[in-house]
Amino acid sequence: MADAKVIPFDDDRSRARRRPSRTDGEAAAVRALPGPQEPELPAARTAEEEPVTPAAPERPAAGGGWERRLAGGLAFLRRRITGEYEVDEFGYDEELTDQVLMSLLRPLYEKYFRVEVKGVENIPDKGGALIVANHSGTLPLDGLMMQVAVHDRHPAGRHLRLLAADLVFVLPVVNELARKAGHTLACAEDAERLLRAGEIVGVMPEGFKGIGKPFGERYKLQRFGRGGFVSTALRAGVPIVPCSIVGAEEIYPMVGNAKTLARILGLPYFPLTPTFPWLGPLGALPLPTKWTIQFGEPIPTDSYAPEAAEDPMLMFNLTDQVREQIQHTLYKLLVQRRSVFF
Repeated sequence: MADAKVIPFDDDRSRARRRPSRTDGEAAAVRALPGPQEPELPAARTAEEEPVTPAAPERPAAGGGWERRLAGGLAFLRRRITGEYEVDEFGYDEELTDQVLMSLLRPLYEKYFRVEVKGVENIPDKGGALIVANHSGTLPLDGLMMQVAVHDRHPAGRHLRLLAADLVFVLPVVNELARKAGHTLACAEDAERLLRAGEIVGVMPEGFKGIGKPFGERYKLQRFGRGGFVSTALRAGVPIVPCSIVGAEEIYPMVGNAKTLARILGLPYFPLTPTFPWLGPLGALPLPTKWTIQFGEPIPTDSYAPEAAEDPMLMFNLTDQVREQIQHTLYKLLVQRRSVFF
């Protein structure tokens, strides 16, 4: 397999040690994150030289015939085999995400959960933004559905970079897929770096307490940590976009938690639902609930001074404001919902 060129971003070794290393069997080009770069002086050109424009990745035309789709698929496979594709310093593979991972998630998004999206225009067309959402559902399908919603429904077709827990990056296969899809470790350094580069970053501050809460506490937000996401947004000077997700709570009604088994397996919880583990693999099938994802009005942070990120009272107030806005929207969506499944 041919090795592609490597374009290093920088020598940020200290932070790189905090993230699990990639173990791809293929050497892809490493591209720098988008964002402001230092200007370079143009090199002198002779009269005979012509400007060279790099070739764009070959993509199959939308709505084309099967010949075009086949040609596009073969071109995609050729680039994967020869290493003629790029990943950024976090391991994000945009082409693989667009053409493969999104295609696999889209039927679940469109046909199974029938996700309805509201307020996507509140996500900026360009520049960084931090999307803060509630977390639920026993398995983190809500984050993946939110990723599809941003990519498919936003007019600019933006990509959502999710901050994930450490557990994601120690699981085989899941680790590699998460990196390829643009997810990264939920630490302030990674989040701020992405935001300053103009990326849309998603975080679910409830963590395992939200995703693994009992069914009787559905749609009741858990604690939002210490407001670390607020200080990160303040330092990067990007808006905070609250996001409320309804429908994920009912896909795996968690009626119990086998704590002893969870400790043995090294998991934060081991869910017991009306179907799992009693029905075996069939019990792991999520219920086909109807989802609604609503992006709220953005909360600007660029008016605060840089030292505001160190003000604990401001952190508390902004965190509470985001949490209350998400909770209020959840209740509003629940009142409007006709049925869990329709």
